[in-house]
Amino acid sequence: MDPHLLRTFVTVVAEGSFSAAADRLGYTQPAVSQQIAALEADLGVPLLTRRPVRPTRAGERLLEHAGPLLLRLRAARADVARLAAQPRTLTVAAGPLALTAGTTAALAGVTTLRIAGAAAAVALVASGEADLALADGPAAPSDPLNLPDAGPLTTVGVREEELVVVLPEGHPLAGRAGLRLDDLADALWVDAPEVMPLDRLRAVARLEGLRPGIRYEGHDPAVAARLAAAGHGLTLLPASAAPCGVRVPLVAPRIVHRVELVHAALPPGPAAEVVRALMS
Repeated sequence: MDPHLLRTFVTVVAEGSFSAAADRLGYTQPAVSQQIAALEADLGVPLLTRRPVRPTRAGERLLEHAGPLLLRLRAARADVARLAAQPRTLTVAAGPLALTAGTTAALAGVTTLRIAGAAAAVALVASGEADLALADGPAAPSDPLNLPDAGPLTTVGVREEELVVVLPEGHPLAGRAGLRLDDLADALWVDAPEVMPLDRLRAVARLEGLRPGIRYEGHDPAVAARLAAAGHGLTLLPASAAPCGVRVPLVAPRIVHRVELVHAALPPGPAAEVVRALMS
């Protein structure tokens, strides 16, 4: 399967248009149509309907494979390039909740800090766009994060912190010593995918519900906490990242906020020094 054809297919689906995909990729529209036709001929099935442009069932299945395949190809290219590179800058990708006082103090020598969710941060390291990643998210104690397979990367736990439910003053549950997540399944929650993704929380807790209330598309945990404190929905945060509202410990299920360091093979230099500082 030609990866260039696969990339074109993914772009057409993302744009929902052959012409928009052509503009994004720098091709002509007939060239894009020819590439999709060639991919369909190679696989022996139609992958897209044309009006409207949508993936067929076979196309949807191919999409499930396409992201990891293209990421692994970018990772292979970046891994080979690192062998000959002479790095002059140091880029770290990190989730907003991964940037604790301890981790930020260890970032000496870093020239660029990029805020990214866990999967995106790993992809940035795999593709060579970042040297290190601090991926974070909810997990059972001592369990690794569910990160994408991005090739020969090293992943190691850096930090785990207990989680608290942030409630507004006067909430009926504000006086509890601890809260169970299944008791809150029908409550409205701040939908903050860049801070505490509800889908990941549901998966870790193996719990349905957690209905989204207000949606916050930013990266600042303090804003998510303020929204919860103002009554726009509950949120779950590490205690150190919740500056306001009533904070009640989560007692069941046992879930912590976990931070993991992700990196490729590192030559001696600034990146290796940051890794040592983070692990000390």
